[in-house]
Amino acid sequence: MTDQIQPYKISISDESLKDVQQRLALARLPTQLESDEEDLWNFGTPVKDVQRLLEYWKNGFDWRKAEAKLNELPQNQTQVQVDGFGNLDIHFSHSPIGPGSFIEVSKLLPLLKGDDNHPGFHIVAPSLPNFGFSSGVTRRGFGLAQYAEVLNNLMIKLGYDQYVTQGGDWGFWITRVIGHLYPEHCQASHINSVLARPPQFASNPLLALQHTVLPYSDREKKGLKRSDWFNNEGFGYNKLQSTKPQTIGIALQDSPVTLLSWIYEKLHDWTDSYPWTDDEILTWVSIYWFSTAGPAASVRIYYECMHAGPIKGKTLEDLLGYIPVKLGIAHLPREICLVPSSWAAVLGPLVRESEHAHGGHFAAWEVPKIIVEDLQAMFKKGGPCHGIIEGKEGY
Repeated sequence: MTDQIQPYKISISDESLKDVQQRLALARLPTQLESDEEDLWNFGTPVKDVQRLLEYWKNGFDWRKAEAKLNELPQNQTQVQVDGFGNLDIHFSHSPIGPGSFIEVSKLLPLLKGDDNHPGFHIVAPSLPNFGFSSGVTRRGFGLAQYAEVLNNLMIKLGYDQYVTQGGDWGFWITRVIGHLYPEHCQASHINSVLARPPQFASNPLLALQHTVLPYSDREKKGLKRSDWFNNEGFGYNKLQSTKPQTIGIALQDSPVTLLSWIYEKLHDWTDSYPWTDDEILTWVSIYWFSTAGPAASVRIYYECMHAGPIKGKTLEDLLGYIPVKLGIAHLPREICLVPSSWAAVLGPLVRESEHAHGGHFAAWEVPKIIVEDLQAMFKKGGPCHGIIEGKEGY
């Protein structure tokens, strides 16, 4: 790679495809703990589902077809410099007419084209370092500040001195850090994963009073119950990846069936009864398996995040406080963590808050229209963020 922006096409070698088939052929599955059908998923990914997907992966799934579909997205790669880590090859989808992993943008692209009634967007959807088809980093200390630096530098390199962000999952945290470190560049943010703490009288007396006096709505009660479920029953992966990432990384790197079981559990548990097809599941899993750095690299962010020092004076907990960047929030009922509105208001100058009847953790894939409607409402003429990018009608 040079310093230039190069077109990129995914092209997995025949040798890699043969290798995964050999590994699948040697897979050895465990017995299933007996349980009724309704209770089966409480133990983790059911063996019978892994068996079905394993057989389809071996005998029916066509990666070349999935690869060709992914390559319909406008993709590029370029080098981005990160302080202390040199140049990294960053893979991204960039569309100047419309607008996880970068694959989620594929459902947003056709919905975000501007017209007389809706703002136009230039969308940059990156593969983060250690994910997808961007470089891996094996040197210690590549945490949230470095991920934010990569994305800010990428946007500036592409000619966007000012921009807005949209994120969920790790995108929530990275968006928070971008707003903290680069407020002169990041003009607004929209998030669909919302983490926050109850407001405190010392820092937010009005919100704290509201939180103390007013009862929670039905949405908020159900959300807190969902959060409790996740913290008690669904958080084990996080504890392992944030304390011993190399241990699980070895298993993920060696076995496509381990990777399948590990990821499919989240696709099932974190969505709002989304009807995943076997092709969708295996495409998502394959992107991890064929990623440039390998699937083990993707879990390192958990450890680095939990073991990093303050970022320009802010600890991880501080990032759940006020960041002075205009903020839009979407509450989705099957997200893995949901907070009351009085908690969310602590995060920044809230210009839009929406509640929805459907949707889960992978919102851009499950319910892309909801994300699009929120963005259009924020940035359309008359919207709270219209014209926020200097000299630009689109975003």
